[in-house]
Amino acid sequence: MENSVIFSIRLSLQVAFLSTILIVVSGIPVAYLLARKEFKGREIIDMLCTLPLVLPPTVTGYYLIILFGRNGLIGSIIYQWTGWSIMFTWYAAVLASYVVALPLMIKTARAAIESVNLNFIESSYALGLSEFQTALHVIIPLAKRGIFAGTILSFARSMGEFGATLMLAGNLPGKTDTMPIAIYTLSGSGEWTKAHLLVGLMTLISGIVLYIANRYSKKII
Repeated sequence: MENSVIFSIRLSLQVAFLSTILIVVSGIPVAYLLARKEFKGREIIDMLCTLPLVLPPTVTGYYLIILFGRNGLIGSIIYQWTGWSIMFTWYAAVLASYVVALPLMIKTARAAIESVNLNFIESSYALGLSEFQTALHVIIPLAKRGIFAGTILSFARSMGEFGATLMLAGNLPGKTDTMPIAIYTLSGSGEWTKAHLLVGLMTLISGIVLYIANRYSKKII
């Protein structure tokens, strides 16, 4: 395989792994709050967290530009302080994948946490465990099927992210061209052999990920 194809494969895996780590770290606490806490505006927050799942990826990418572009609400502050912009870097691909795939973790983990038997939770409190200890040692372990499924699905979604990534990171060969973007470029330029290779590889990876999610989530007790 040529260097450009190898680069796209490596970058996609790198982006997917990093975004999935961020998704797990931030998605589980958000899912827990939405599942276990009653507060004003809870469903509005859930709606906002879910929006990237139903919006066209280009619309999500547009919002990310508004927020993190050089002249964006957050991006302008970062640029003024550091002289650096996330736009057109591989970090932008991580951010785009994170935002688009995060709802999968939140929805699946929330459903799993809500399904935990309340008797186990109340017994934990009765034994003197704090809420944090109960969440860490009782709720999360009992909800790990959903959390595992959300992690796997988030990784697969991050691997396949295209629209928001193209908007925020651009299509810079050897810099931001993940596998989906490389497939778009290769098919547009008529390089069908390379395109077929990447399409087949992405299909294989996605199939393996889904197989693992379906098979091993059932084995988690």
